Amino acid sequence: MPARAPGRAGRHGRVGTGRRAATVLAVAAVALAAACQRPAPRPAPPSPTPSGPRAPADVVDLAAVDPTIRTDIRYAGAHNFVGRPIDGYPEPLCLLTRRAAEALHRVQTAALAGGHSLKVYDCYRPQRAVDEFVAWAKRPDEQQMKGEFYPAVPKDRLFADGYIGAPTAHSRASTLDLTLVPVPGPEPARYVPGQPLVSCTAPAGRRFADDSVDMGTGFDCFDPRAHTDDARVTAAARDNRELLRELMSAQGFENYPREWWHYRYVDEPYPDTWFDFPVARSSLR
Repeated sequence: MPARAPGRAGRHGRVGTGRRAATVLAVAAVALAAACQRPAPRPAPPSPTPSGPRAPADVVDLAAVDPTIRTDIRYAGAHNFVGRPIDGYPEPLCLLTRRAAEALHRVQTAALAGGHSLKVYDCYRPQRAVDEFVAWAKRPDEQQMKGEFYPAVPKDRLFADGYIGAPTAHSRASTLDLTLVPVPGPEPARYVPGQPLVSCTAPAGRRFADDSVDMGTGFDCFDPRAHTDDARVTAAARDNRELLRELMSAQGFENYPREWWHYRYVDEPYPDTWFDFPVARSSLR
């Protein structure tokens, strides 16, 4: 067999390698061009962030601690002494420090054992809501809810007589307004804006029927009869007020003597802080 010329096989090998390299480069160029034409991936949407200030980590929604406690958050709607939803209440929630909420859960356990449930009207109250109350009090022409909530007290006396406070312990997130309702009990009446108003001091069968036991007056009744120990209410109403006070006091709450519904958790964690975060789930951590 004749011998191959020296170096021929080597030359054929180098030419094949060059063709393969050229092919690889061409494929890479096509891929690169396609990649340049492909739209850039969209960035992930940002996580929603709450508007306004946030609550401390130990402030909770009462419903997460005890879902059996009933709620009727009056300042989130129109059935209150101003007559409209109040600034800072975008949601009808009861927000409290965990310490106060857990104590209230213990109150509820005792109340249920006696055939009652707690019902809260207001819990944490933002400072902006208090500011709205102050501004409202300076407008004498706005008295559309007087017939129910302060029928016998001049509007310009509400702050001086202690019916509205500024600042208020509610803004420290360990104070609340509440009542007792029977279990089982009647369905609460539904408030319709513009409906005829009945004085909060009227007998239980005539005033707004919100399913509370008879406490002698309605909630947020700016009248001396709403003082916890006022002797002019019926014996049944005095007994109901005393029952609520006993249940609450046993778990560390203290009553405000001018309002049978108002209780402060004595061992509150923020005794010198007035918060302004909105009453909303987005305020919680």
